[in-house]
Amino acid sequence: MKLLLKLQNLKFLWTLKPPNRTFHGHPRLLSSDVYSQYESIRQGKQEIPKYFNFASDVLDKWSEIEKAGKRPPNPAFWWVNGEGEEVKWSFEELEFLSRKVANVLTKECGLQKGDRLILILPRIPEWWLVKVACMRAGIVIIPGTSQLSAKDILYRLQASKAACIVTTDKLAPAVDSVASQCQLLKTKLMVSKGSREGWLNFTELYQNQSADHSCIKTRIQDPMMIFFTSGTTGSPKMTQHSQGSLGFRPLLSERYERVKYWLDLTPSQMIWNTADTGWILTSIASFFDPWVFGSCVFIHNLPQTDSEVILNTLCRFPIDALVGAPTLFRMLVQNDLSKYKFMSLKYCISGGEPLNPEVMEQWKSYTGLDIHEVYGQTEMGVICSISKGMKIKPGSMGKAAPLYDVQIVDKNANILPPGQQGEIAIRSKPIRPLGFFSEYLDNPKKTAESERGDFYVTGDRGTMDEEGYFQFIGRDDDIIISSGYRIGPFEVESALIEHPAVVETAVVSSPDPLRGEVVKAFVVLSPTFPSTDLKSLTHDLQDHVKKTTAPYKYPRKVEFVKELPKTVTGKIKRNELRDKEWGRI
Repeated sequence: MKLLLKLQNLKFLWTLKPPNRTFHGHPRLLSSDVYSQYESIRQGKQEIPKYFNFASDVLDKWSEIEKAGKRPPNPAFWWVNGEGEEVKWSFEELEFLSRKVANVLTKECGLQKGDRLILILPRIPEWWLVKVACMRAGIVIIPGTSQLSAKDILYRLQASKAACIVTTDKLAPAVDSVASQCQLLKTKLMVSKGSREGWLNFTELYQNQSADHSCIKTRIQDPMMIFFTSGTTGSPKMTQHSQGSLGFRPLLSERYERVKYWLDLTPSQMIWNTADTGWILTSIASFFDPWVFGSCVFIHNLPQTDSEVILNTLCRFPIDALVGAPTLFRMLVQNDLSKYKFMSLKYCISGGEPLNPEVMEQWKSYTGLDIHEVYGQTEMGVICSISKGMKIKPGSMGKAAPLYDVQIVDKNANILPPGQQGEIAIRSKPIRPLGFFSEYLDNPKKTAESERGDFYVTGDRGTMDEEGYFQFIGRDDDIIISSGYRIGPFEVESALIEHPAVVETAVVSSPDPLRGEVVKAFVVLSPTFPSTDLKSLTHDLQDHVKKTTAPYKYPRKVEFVKELPKTVTGKIKRNELRDKEWGRI
């Protein structure tokens, strides 16, 4: 990290200034910015390009504009860690540094176009560098949260057939414990000050690498990223996105129509998204969308969510837009907000799950700021949003995002009238919108099941009113969304059933005032297992799940039962358990 912070071989370092400085404005609207260059395509006068690469066609173009003095003199990337360390990169620096990393991946690691790389890093600058470098080399990126267990990592390595994994020394032992079972894994790259047998050291290789690298030519439909997303049954599915669905999508979205794009920033503004690096939201809100508009991406390397640190950060830094899960805002309003005066904050965005109207009211009463909700999925990013200037309706997640025709449909894919509850769906035929994922990789059955008639069905239920505002009702399946994390009950049940005390279990969502909902496990104990101390056993089961799978999936509530409700065919009635939890029966 210190090498990244110093970058002594770089001739055009940003001068570190006090963090409370203001951003520079710009005397005129940039007529030659990257977004403006695609105006004719948005107007339908030109076709979507056959070839596109986000690194060369967006980031490097901003670098050129910057060199010509046509962009405000503000960083493109600003990172702090709360311990006095700070990194600021311009687009020119980002171009230079990512070319070096691209050479590490291609020359030192031997990776080629189409190879897959699993990227498991916390919110550190290397995550952004590796990601840009992969795009330069045509390497497919597979992000993952740092909370993944060895079992999770093994599954992802085997399912994706990844040739390389990049992580920290903290997760390296977990990787080593399963690497022998992954024959296609060629390279292990560690971001660390130290060394480890069998691993290449990212920092050492990067420092000594040349910046002479030519960005590979990629088609707009070429795969760029794969996200593992939880499902109701089975293991997480691989959701594949292309250069177009993530990188080109924001370039097609109008910013000044009646329904604006969810994010409306300028080159003189800065956005802070607090989501985990494993989420698609971080790729959208901390990478693609802000950089399309030439804005600055701000990152605070928070090891855990600390409301006081977040509030103080908003006071110290010129952050214009804040993006976070509802849990973030629920935590912030529990503080005395009258003690804080935000430097630049104008735009607050919440996504991942519905936000309580009372939290929105509290936030506005203290700060004077509205919270704009967005709704989306891993498969197609932002689907609905309340953009700047739109009327905010409590409980609503806004209108359909540009590029998407969103409807409420029944089981036969018939469009339902306003006010009637059904499944939220996006029209996918006859033309599949550019923002859509390519497929569930190696799972054609799952890909086919996601289509119904002319629509892609989200699995979420909702309603739409006469004005086109959508309201989320709930999942049509058993997915649990806790603090924005999507958790499949199957994954938690599989972990629990490995414990000798558990003979049967069912996992459902349970209401929680802070996280929206949490994981609750109903457990049937083995008759041979001593169950006198249920409190101790509960902690034991929770610890077991934390060790077996990602810690955020552990059941925060455990209830021991003699039997589980089942259908005549023996299927567990999760709906019945969930409805009781939520007071619906």
